[in-house]
Amino acid sequence: MTALIDSYDAALFDLDGVIYLGAHAVPGVAEAITALRERGVKLGFVTNNAARSPQAVAAHLQELGIDATPDDVVTSAQAVARLMAAALPEGAPVLVAGTPALEAEIRAVGLTPVASSADRPAAVVVGYAPQLTWADLNDACFAVQAGAVWYGCNPDRTRPQVEGQAIGLGAILDAMRVAMPEQEPILAGKPRRPLLDETLRRLGAEHPIFVGDRLDTDIEGAHVIGIDSLFVLSGSHGESDLLAATPLQRPTYVAADISGLLQPAVGSGDGPLDRLWRAAQAGWRAADRTGGTGERARPLDIGFSRSSTDQETS
Repeated sequence: MTALIDSYDAALFDLDGVIYLGAHAVPGVAEAITALRERGVKLGFVTNNAARSPQAVAAHLQELGIDATPDDVVTSAQAVARLMAAALPEGAPVLVAGTPALEAEIRAVGLTPVASSADRPAAVVVGYAPQLTWADLNDACFAVQAGAVWYGCNPDRTRPQVEGQAIGLGAILDAMRVAMPEQEPILAGKPRRPLLDETLRRLGAEHPIFVGDRLDTDIEGAHVIGIDSLFVLSGSHGESDLLAATPLQRPTYVAADISGLLQPAVGSGDGPLDRLWRAAQAGWRAADRTGGTGERARPLDIGFSRSSTDQETS
């Protein structure tokens, strides 16, 4: 049996919605990661989440039974810090609206975190943090309005959790845009290049595949850097999103979860995923002919649903 991964030397994984949902691993992930390592595949864990350090992310993965070290993890906090260090003078003051992990990455590249717009920061960086308040966001807006350069770690509007979809950093940045309609943050996370470019550099990969659950960040990010992608249905986006995907958000393959890397690519059989994939491709061809977008279909129209995903991954 030829597995999908046999055509690639490396696999890059998004984390939220692909490897885990909140504090819980996606079923079967630990076994799939072990099997991939046994095949000699280079692995990188790539996250738009800037709230935790690589050390904390690796420790979480290990708690879930997944073999990972801090060097395997690349975060949007690291990517945005490097982006800022290249653009700002050494030691420049930066107002950090985020977690201590983001502040540590800013300090690690030689910039100086400050606590208030009153410190006249040269830049503002915003990352998701549960403790952020409206006062924090307002102060960040005041600093940008006073001339600070605005950076954001990622554009994710939602965060997949076991209970459902939670508010993400993209929604926080949207709230700031209300006060600053003519301003736009410089972003480092997917689908922008910095985060993925850094991961490929670390891995030394020649023919990688990116695995993600979001079409607008993961799959589009793979398009941006010119690599293949696998869209998994274990996280944020579902089958209706796939059917309606615009050209830059269409994956190379689809699977229920990352175990699809260890199986032949779907499409030629008669299972729910095969039917979904053929329906998506047919819808994309029709949309391209008419110049429109794909039409959203109900899961039952093609015989695939979230419950069928659960059955396949249990």
